Amino acid sequence: MANTKLTDAKTAKNDEFYTQYSDIQKEMNAFLEYDPDTFRDKTVLLPCDDPEWSNFTRFFAQNFERLGLKRLISTSYAVESKKYKDYQPTLFETESPWFDANKTRIKGKIFELTRDTNQNGRIDIDDLEWHYLEGDGDFRSKEVCKLRDEADIIVTNPPFSLFRDFLNWIMGAGKQFAIIGNINANTYKEVFPLIKENKIWTDNPFVRGAGYFETPYEINTTLSYFNSHDYREGLIRVPGVRWYTNIEIGRRHEPLQLMTMKDNLRYSKHLEIRVNGYQKYDNYDAIEVPFTDAIPSDYEGVMGVPISFLDKYCPEQFEIIGVFNHGKDGPWDFATATINGVDKYKRLAIRKKQQP
Repeated sequence: MANTKLTDAKTAKNDEFYTQYSDIQKEMNAFLEYDPDTFRDKTVLLPCDDPEWSNFTRFFAQNFERLGLKRLISTSYAVESKKYKDYQPTLFETESPWFDANKTRIKGKIFELTRDTNQNGRIDIDDLEWHYLEGDGDFRSKEVCKLRDEADIIVTNPPFSLFRDFLNWIMGAGKQFAIIGNINANTYKEVFPLIKENKIWTDNPFVRGAGYFETPYEINTTLSYFNSHDYREGLIRVPGVRWYTNIEIGRRHEPLQLMTMKDNLRYSKHLEIRVNGYQKYDNYDAIEVPFTDAIPSDYEGVMGVPISFLDKYCPEQFEIIGVFNHGKDGPWDFATATINGVDKYKRLAIRKKQQP
């Protein structure tokens, strides 16, 4: 499986992947293309981002005036320095009360920038000043929860092992957000109902759905996603990543250009469609559509499509009615779909919307 190593990383809790500046810039610019005032007069919180080196902090600080921000807050969790290959605390730090006897930092960091402190409109990223939080900087702490409540928009790449908790933390406060997570989170019981109800959505600007990240850990056989065909020096490749957000983005309203069922059966580029057609599930009144671009434009019934369909999902064109998973999470979680007694992989259950 393509995501085996990601699962291993999650199990080991070695799942902190540091986002490249270019990937942050690409997604934030997509929001701005839809609404140039997306961030204007807003307070943005980056709750998983060390102010000293986070590219999220760097991007929003450098673009503070262009975005029209009112306030920027960046916080980080206190980490055990021995886990980080490049983290070398200064003598001043290790002798301070914010480090314990094992030279492990026990206080989180915070950086703030407000419009009042940026009157000249110029920011030297090397001169950004931060200080220590009262606590360790855990996003669930009262200290960071207070900052969350003061924010308008939350942007970050949280540890994948904490994705469910982190999303609940955001949604419970009713905030706008853009965070990175694994594509399989689409079917989590904490996530799928929000997607189904069009309260959150995904975006995939990553090439072939894989992101390249820096990692604080030594790259070894457990954490290496390198291969001879897809390699970038000094970065770790993480397959199946997506942006999850509730901020409007223009491309999610672009309908898929699809062929009719008759034309797909004759002209589809997928041999499986031309040979096998659209098979019906044994245990549900729906057809199997194994490729998003093979969705028939004129079929009115329920279709089972790959979970990657969400990358192209237009809410004005289709409605999501459920997921063929294991049938345990709720009324929207149908049993695994089968064809001739053979289980199919997770599928979203969708239906064409009736046009007025």
